[in-house]
Amino acid sequence: MGFGTKEIRNYCMLKAFKFRLYPTAEQKMLIEKHIGGCRFVYNWALAEKIKTYEQTNHSISQFDLNKKITTLKEEKTWLTEVNSQSLQGMTRNLESAFTKFFREKTGFPNFKSKKTPIQSFPIPQHYTVDFDANIIKIPKIGKVKAVIHRKFEGILKVATLSKSCTGKYFISILVEDNKEAPIKQEFTAAITIGVDVGIKDFAVLSNGEKIENPKYLKKSLQTLKVLRQLLTLKP
Repeated sequence: MGFGTKEIRNYCMLKAFKFRLYPTAEQKMLIEKHIGGCRFVYNWALAEKIKTYEQTNHSISQFDLNKKITTLKEEKTWLTEVNSQSLQGMTRNLESAFTKFFREKTGFPNFKSKKTPIQSFPIPQHYTVDFDANIIKIPKIGKVKAVIHRKFEGILKVATLSKSCTGKYFISILVEDNKEAPIKQEFTAAITIGVDVGIKDFAVLSNGEKIENPKYLKKSLQTLKVLRQLLTLKP
């Protein structure tokens, strides 16, 4: 069933906000465990998908992978120190990667490496933002100091905690602001203009209008010449 104009107007806008984090030494260790655990689960899930397809010619679902994570935790007990929803978020990311692969014919999903410059893990829910105290509370990690330079309103969606190659920590928060998404506008030949950027004229429009070249460099050189002359006249 397709979506009509009325249904499209009811969609809300999603905005992303990125903030710098300043975790303590203990929190950094917990973040590293989350990054390592989520990377491990992603690679394990990808291997499971490949193995299942080779053996049965069918794909294993995200739901079945999430059920297997419980058994996986019994074998890899250190995974219990990682937020379970973050682990399940990796199977969701993998499912999205396969969807993109089949729909857009992009590259087959790759195994994640420790050598990737930016390491990250998802936080689907149960995190909170304290604007007044500049604190973001993250499951299994605790209250982390942050530079919240911008306030926002709306429903908190999935967040992503990342570590850069220089050792800096950030969190990107997706927020549903309860504002209606703009209506998609249709384009016609009557309201479409082509633009040809040139050297003599800055731009020539398809309707015949010409925009003159401001010639900033030429004007700046002329100004510089005058200033040099004034400088030589000074005693």
